Amino acid sequence: MIKKIFTLLSFIHIFNISLIANNVYLRVNQIGYLEDDIKVAVAMMPNSIENLTINDFALINISTNERFNLDSIKITSAWEPMKMCARLYFSSLSTPGEYKLIGLDSESPIINIGNNVYAGCQEIPLYYMRQQRCGYNPSLRDSCHKHDGILVLSGENDGKYVDVTGGWHDASDYLQYLTTSANATTQMLVAYLTNPNVWDDKFDSDGNNVSNGIADILDEARWGLNWLMKMNPNDTLYLNQIADDRDHRMAVLPADDKVDYGWGEGKQRPVYPCADYPYGLMGNYNDSKGLASSVAKFSSSFSLGGVVFDKIDPTFAKELKRRSSVAYDIAKANPGACQTAPCTSPYYYEEDNWVDDLELAAILQFATTHNPKYLNDAVDYGRQEPVTPWMGADSAHHYQWYPFYNLGHILLSQCNNDKIEKEFNRNVKSGLQRVYDRGKDNTFFNGIPFIWCSNNLTVALITQAMAYRQYTNDNQFIEMETAMRDWLFGVNPWGKCMIVGLPIDGDYPHDPHSALTNLNQIQVTGGLVDGPVYYNIFNSLKGVHLRNEDKYAQFQNSTVVYHDDYSDYSTNEPTMDGTASTTIFLGILASKALQQK
Repeated sequence: MIKKIFTLLSFIHIFNISLIANNVYLRVNQIGYLEDDIKVAVAMMPNSIENLTINDFALINISTNERFNLDSIKITSAWEPMKMCARLYFSSLSTPGEYKLIGLDSESPIINIGNNVYAGCQEIPLYYMRQQRCGYNPSLRDSCHKHDGILVLSGENDGKYVDVTGGWHDASDYLQYLTTSANATTQMLVAYLTNPNVWDDKFDSDGNNVSNGIADILDEARWGLNWLMKMNPNDTLYLNQIADDRDHRMAVLPADDKVDYGWGEGKQRPVYPCADYPYGLMGNYNDSKGLASSVAKFSSSFSLGGVVFDKIDPTFAKELKRRSSVAYDIAKANPGACQTAPCTSPYYYEEDNWVDDLELAAILQFATTHNPKYLNDAVDYGRQEPVTPWMGADSAHHYQWYPFYNLGHILLSQCNNDKIEKEFNRNVKSGLQRVYDRGKDNTFFNGIPFIWCSNNLTVALITQAMAYRQYTNDNQFIEMETAMRDWLFGVNPWGKCMIVGLPIDGDYPHDPHSALTNLNQIQVTGGLVDGPVYYNIFNSLKGVHLRNEDKYAQFQNSTVVYHDDYSDYSTNEPTMDGTASTTIFLGILASKALQQK
């Protein structure tokens, strides 16, 4: 009888351990780890496990069945509703190959290790950018919004036609903003300049699948530059936005957009100018106070375009440089932030800062003219905002501190002036330190505020950390940098990769907030979704809900949520500017494959 009792107790003990083990969730980077990476997985456990050690886990080489131990394990604060979480370190495992992490009767997705794991990833965001093209859309083999547009809120120019066809749709809706489009163009030009040899040439300038002797990322950047020139029809007129939230009345394919803005169904859309005063239609107004944030973005995009296209198309480059200089002077003369225009709802891009835009425009003017007055200007503007305010903050308004990545600081930190370089390296470091301090104790090493478009902030942090490490050889933030990269590719509470289609066999968004996917089952490959938000944001936005059962319900908490659901536009909508911003860091990672050839 006693023997039977002990047998029963033993069975119950094993059964309980099995229940616990089967509910251990292992999160790994589903693209993979470079050979010299800090390699970390995260274990999430709904029940506490006493005396958890490295011996409870192992990595198995899938080809050879060879077993490797973890280097160390760090018990961390748990992600609600989990009772226990741990960071699992295996950095010493550097042999290229495919592995699985096992432990407590659970196993991870395949873990790829090798310097070629990111080869080709840099091209994936460009698929989404081509899908977002307005005018002729190569992905749909159709044209849309061919009648744009009619000037509004433009004084004596009200009602006049202006040709602003082209550019990119901002997200699943078909609005177009100078703010995000100029930043997207700048980011892609920087991505090319950072690693010019890593980019493919498989598409032509119209986005058709035919090579044309020019890197595809430059074809896409030029598409943006051409549109920016249309949005700057003369040296005194700078345009800020096409269409408004009346667009949201219907969800259709771009060519089927029949919204009537007052000039007939599917006809001209309203075009808003850059303005230095609060404006809007239908009772909602922004809080614009100047022109600098928008017009300086024109200047920076034109400057970089002039540099990149100088040998490809000298005439085009010359005009870009001229426009850049004119725009810089106008931006400098009109300080303040220029926001996008609301209409039927109170939502708009609430950009408050502008000195960062003038800082970047000034240092790029210095780079092209070598006139020291521009360097002095850049330093003066940079000192007015030494750290981008979102860094270390708990929250912010929508796009309040934009762009999220201060490229001007990075360029000043390498301007061949020792004193200035030291000052701005300190500024860059200070921003990184604030995010580091905010996230160092949580299991995902994530100090990002979960505001709307938190993934865009994550990409900005990765990019800034990479640049800082490259130019200073200071590696103190490398674990945070790598953790944020891994966060985007599966090391997060939901085990979710945040770029549609990347990796192809990963757990990426399959029900994004996209008319292309929702209506025609067209995958928006390459699109970076907004990412997790504070629950109070999800709960307060108009029209946000879930249309399907939440398959990640067991990982949601009372503070932060993410849903792979079409009806949650706050977390699962791909954005054009966020997607473009991924090209810099993906280009850097992909370059590792070239270096080993």
